[in-house]
Formats: sequence, C-alpha cells, structure tokens
Amino acid sequence: MPALDPASTRLEPPSADAGPSRHRLRGGSLGLLDIASSTMANIGPAMSFYFGFGFLATTAGVASPLTIIAAGITVALLGNTLSQFSRAHPSAGGFITFVGKTFGGTSAVTTSLLVAVGYIIAISSVIAISGGFLETTLHYYLGWNVPWIIWTLLLTGLSVALVVRGVAVSTKVAGLLLAVEMLVLVVVSVAAIAKHGGHLSVTPFLPSHISHGMSGLAAGFPLAVYLFIGWENSAALAEESQDPRRNVGRAVFSSVAIMSVSYVLFAYATVTGFGYDVNKVGAADVPFINVAHDTLGALAFFAYLAGMTSTLGSLIAGVNSQTRMLFNAGREGLLPAFLGRVHPTRRTPTNAIVAFVAAAVLIIGGWGLGHILGHAGPMDPVSFFAQSSTMGTILILLVYLASNIALPFYYRRHHRAQFSAVKHGVLPALGAVAIIVPLYYLAKPGQPAPYNWFPYLALGVLIASAVYAVVLTRRDPTLGERVGSIVADAE
Repeated sequence: MPALDPASTRLEPPSADAGPSRHRLRGGSLGLLDIASSTMANIGPAMSFYFGFGFLATTAGVASPLTIIAAGITVALLGNTLSQFSRAHPSAGGFITFVGKTFGGTSAVTTSLLVAVGYIIAISSVIAISGGFLETTLHYYLGWNVPWIIWTLLLTGLSVALVVRGVAVSTKVAGLLLAVEMLVLVVVSVAAIAKHGGHLSVTPFLPSHISHGMSGLAAGFPLAVYLFIGWENSAALAEESQDPRRNVGRAVFSSVAIMSVSYVLFAYATVTGFGYDVNKVGAADVPFINVAHDTLGALAFFAYLAGMTSTLGSLIAGVNSQTRMLFNAGREGLLPAFLGRVHPTRRTPTNAIVAFVAAAVLIIGGWGLGHILGHAGPMDPVSFFAQSSTMGTILILLVYLASNIALPFYYRRHHRAQFSAVKHGVLPALGAVAIIVPLYYLAKPGQPAPYNWFPYLALGVLIASAVYAVVLTRRDPTLGERVGSIVADAE
C-alpha cells in the first residue's frame, strides 16, 4: 500500500451538508436471520474448508477436529467482546469505533487503517479464488480453458452491482448461496460417514492423536482460526439491523456455534473418507472434493457447485460488511471523506464499496504483474489465496487483539455500573491470550518465502498507520470526539 501523504489526504471534519442525518444507512433493513446468514456466508464454510483443511490436517494430524473445537471456543471468546461492545454502542464502525471510543482518536485512525489494509488484502483472496474455482469447475466438466482472471472480473462486477443495489437484497442472495453450500456439505459428509460405517473410529477426537501433542495443536491453531474469519460480519451491519444491541450478539454466537459443529462434521467425514491417513488428505488438492467423488460419483458436481456458491456468497457478504467500517470511518473523518457518502436513494456506501473492491483487484493485478516480470511461475489463484489470506489475517488478528484489550477499559470508563468481572475482564483476557497463539505461529521465524516477509510487512503497516494517526490527530484535535458519534439505533 503506498505511503499516505498527510498534506494530500487531509481529513476534514464532516460539513453540515454531509452530516450524519444525510449520510446514514437504511435502518431496520435486516432481521436476525439476515445478519446471521450474512455472517456465515462471509465465513464461506465450503471455500474455507476446501482450501484450508488439507493444511490443517497435515499440521495437526488425524485429530485435527479437536483443533477446530479449540478454534471455535476462541472465536466464541472474541464473540463475547464484539457482543458486549455492540450491546453498549452499536455502530457500523465495528472494531474501529470500539477501539477508538476506548483509547481515543489516534487509536481510532490507526485501527481504521489496519482494518482497511487487512480486509482489502483478505477480500482479494476471495475475489481471486472465486474465478479460480469457477475455472477449475468449467475445465473439469466442459473442458473450457478460459483464464481464471476473466471469471474473477466477471463475478466481482456482478457482486459489486448487487451490493450497490441494496443491503437487503444482497444479504438475502448471500443467505441463499449459503443454504445451497451447507446443504451439499452436510449431505456429502453424512453420506461419507454412512459409507464407511463399518470402519468408523473415535481416533479424530483423541488428544493423543494430535501430531506432536500440544505443539501440533498450537501449530494448527492459526489454520483452524482462519476457517472462522468473517465471524464479525454482523457488527458492521448494526446500523441497518433491527434491534442491533441484542441481535448482533445473537448472530455472532449462533453463527460460531453452527460453524463449529459443521466444521467438526466436515472434518470427521474427510479424515474418515481418507481412511484416517492425513498424508493422503494433505496430498489432495481439495480433500473434500475427493471424498465427494468417492461417495457420490457423478453427483460430486454438487460439491463443485457448493464451492462456487461459497466463494460468491463470501464475496458478497464480505464486501457488504467490511465496506461499512470504511464508510463509517470516512463519515467520522478518520479516513478520506468521500468514503463516508451514501447513494441518495439506495442508501448504500457506494464510494466505499467501489474503492474497497478496486484496491483489492489492484493487489491481484500487482501480484500477477510481479509473476510476469519476475518469471515466478504460473499465476495460481490457490497460491494467491493462501498468501493474501495469511497476510490479511495477521493484520485482522492485531485488530482482534486490540479489541479484547479495549473492552474492560471501555466498560470501566463509560459503563462502570454495568461492569462484569467475567464478561468484561476474564473473557476478553482469555480471548487476547488465545489470539497471541496464532499471531506467534504466523510471525515466527523460519517460514518459507514469501510468508517469512509477512510479519515485517504487518509491522510496517502498523508503524505507518500509527505515525499517520499521530500527525492527523495533531492537525485535528477534535477528531477523537467524532469517533463513535453515530450510534446505529439512534434517530
């Protein structure tokens, strides 16, 4: 990301004609089912499991379902933090508002830049894999050889057009796509377990079968946590939700619970389908697809269909929620003001949507150009997916960590009478400790290139964001007062 020049990107306080009343999202558009299904669609269970479980099984061993259970508990701890913040101060700004209301304007600007860069990099992985998986499917069934980047641009254009049209319709489409993938994933899993009914084993649930014991569990933990990325989707939809103070938390916990149980089912079916041989699981391009072929034969087409609906649903839901955070930051003056404007009739943050997706596409283009000029081998979307999702996850985990640290301070400062030692002290502390584990394994030395560079890039983004935040808040001392000034359910 190019360095920001404070002189050229000076952020002015919102003017009277661009105030909160004018640039507000359409309230009450989404019910509990809408934001919960959007959250699970953002997680993209088929996409995440297809391209993540092989690495997880190789790292954690045949008992990898236990790693998923540990990750689910950790994400539930993070969910408590998000739920408690949203109950007290629901906002489209999500983490940016929560951290900024606790620690002030400098932390808000720093968090907004970390969120922007982290989510843009992360969504670029989804954008790339959407076209990549469609290319694979069409080549396998029809013999077509259309480059994946063509399909990527087409699917991205369709997704942006749908998201710009309105949050209600795009969320319902994402929910429908989620329903298709979940139905297929569950049917394939149950069929695979039934087929191997005479040889079922409890081995995947025995701690003694985690590779290298606790070190194997810890090493596989970041991969398991990545399966849940997107769990925070509902918080950014607060302004458009009915009763956000209650429904955001309900959506988070119900989504995490459903995804945890589902992933354990999918994982057990996969290792069972491979005869509990994790080396074979790791050697397969997409292990679950192999299980589908073995179990359903020609009907394995539906497993490919689930992968396509998953990538598209994740793209739609991710763009919907993540752009709301950028929009709110622009509206409050933390990021450039043009991001904080809505379409006059649809009430969607069109500028933020276009800027967010355009930046992600440019990242893919830069990666591709680097491969062309550097002769670094084929431009494989699966490789890009692994690399960009890892880099994006590091930055997002830093934001998760900051939010957990912020929660007790926020309640002690703003809602002392409601402070709970367990909800606002113990649970966020456990969540912060749990986040340090995947951060360590993503940043520890000795990783292959380019992953060994990612911790340094993340540190560079953090330092640059903090420096820019200090400069900006000195230029505009009132900035901290505008953080969280727009509450989701306020008139």
